[in-house]
Amino acid sequence: MMRSHATPPEGPTAVLLLAPGTQFTASELSAMTLDGVICHVFGQIFRPSSLPETPTVRAAALALAVPAYLSHRAVLGQLSAAWVHGCAPLPEVISLLVANDGNSVSLPRSSGASIRQVSLAVQEVMVLGGTPVTRPLRTAVDVARSAPELLARTVLQTMAEQPLLDCSLERLLCAIQAAPHVPGKIRAQELVQAMMGHPPAIGGTG
Repeated sequence: MMRSHATPPEGPTAVLLLAPGTQFTASELSAMTLDGVICHVFGQIFRPSSLPETPTVRAAALALAVPAYLSHRAVLGQLSAAWVHGCAPLPEVISLLVANDGNSVSLPRSSGASIRQVSLAVQEVMVLGGTPVTRPLRTAVDVARSAPELLARTVLQTMAEQPLLDCSLERLLCAIQAAPHVPGKIRAQELVQAMMGHPPAIGGTG
């Protein structure tokens, strides 16, 4: 069966999404998709065809898959955040980040998500339709550090070409260089320098 969900409103906006529950069966949703009434967003989450797929809609769709006990702590990050921002393929696994506050956190293997405890400043997080997501620059830094190289190049170039995201390669490189010692820092710096056509710095810190 299918239930309808509405994410908590942010300002005047609320997002209506559909997922299997009490209102429609999965078969009915599939038929509605074929009829053009609804469109697939993520997993078993759908949106009305009249509702454009925006970052807020994508964030709300992923949020429905986050376990309830993490909803107050988890932030969409890495390639999942890049997808929310419209610059990456649909994620196979939802990437969640939580602030490293000393409290352990884990997910069941069947959750379809991964979780990492990281240093996460308040100013590095934005809220879309009630869902916390890393801001574009923090997202780009994380992608440069940890995503597979070819995918990272594509995602970072796409982000750099979106003026509203304000993620030029130059700004991204400065953010990486200013970051504290974190895994993947050297790799991220060299990747972005290569994308900019600059030789990597000798003796860089990671």
